[in-house]
Amino acid sequence: MHDSFFLLVCVVALATIFDFINGFHDTANAIATSVSTRVLSPRAAVVMAAILNFAGALSGTAVAKAVGSGLVSADCINQVTIGSALLAAIIWDLLTWYIGIPTSSSHAILSSLVGAAIATAGTNVIIHTGVIKIFLGLFLSPLAGLLFGYLLMLLLMKIFGRFSPHFVSKVFNRSQIVSAAYMAFSHGSNDAQKTMGIITMALVSYYHLPDFHVPYWVMILCASAMALGTAIGGWRIIKTLGVRLVNLRPIHGFAAETAAATIIELASRIGLPLSTTHVISTTIMGVGASKRLSAVRWGVGANIAITWVVTLPVCVFLGWAICKFALLCV
Repeated sequence: MHDSFFLLVCVVALATIFDFINGFHDTANAIATSVSTRVLSPRAAVVMAAILNFAGALSGTAVAKAVGSGLVSADCINQVTIGSALLAAIIWDLLTWYIGIPTSSSHAILSSLVGAAIATAGTNVIIHTGVIKIFLGLFLSPLAGLLFGYLLMLLLMKIFGRFSPHFVSKVFNRSQIVSAAYMAFSHGSNDAQKTMGIITMALVSYYHLPDFHVPYWVMILCASAMALGTAIGGWRIIKTLGVRLVNLRPIHGFAAETAAATIIELASRIGLPLSTTHVISTTIMGVGASKRLSAVRWGVGANIAITWVVTLPVCVFLGWAICKFALLCV
């Protein structure tokens, strides 16, 4: 019963819903700075982000393989495990979206999967080397974002500091459209692949497949769900990232988006799942700190950081608890 075809269909449906929620929950990652600096209207920014999230999602499967085969042993779990992890991540994403806190969908799904897997088969199901690699990347990427955003902004200030503010704004009004597109593409290339990995893990577990290969229909499904979610948009979080965290001008938006997108793209190509929310949030903070430390509203940043830290244990517990309950019911 734990591996019935009906449950497999439910897992695919839940994964699609999670990907959709991820899209509107993380829309702010790609477009908050562009909307805040008024380079793009909200409608234009959302349409662009949706299209490029779709394109980015089809650009590779390295992250999907890391998530689907590098975190827990697929032959030791079942559809209840995966469905419970997805449900836990969906609950956390909706809760934090309602509050307006840009938490990490990546942290939510990966930690929920660990909790649900432990509930199913104990701690031996965990692939420790994969867990260390993935969570080390999730931990270090915000620090890289803070540093790269800070350094890139200093470089741009040195290059363009002698030009008039009007000239600088004119240049980066156009350039930020490119950086926003770059950020949207990189978001799709990393975040949509996580759900591809989850669905493929369910297929491997159900059909007892000898190797991990992401079917093309899974890629299309996840890319479409994320693009649709992105098109709806997450305006509460856009306000937090684009307005409340630091006051931005086009040059600052360009620096933050370019720094974040570069880090995410590099990670996607080597198969390292990152939190795109963490990266763009910290690059914005790094860019703001390059002006002066007081330019960043550190109180808002601290609230975001607390939520990041809380996400891991809460989602591990949620995944574990939902899976334990579900196993008793099926």
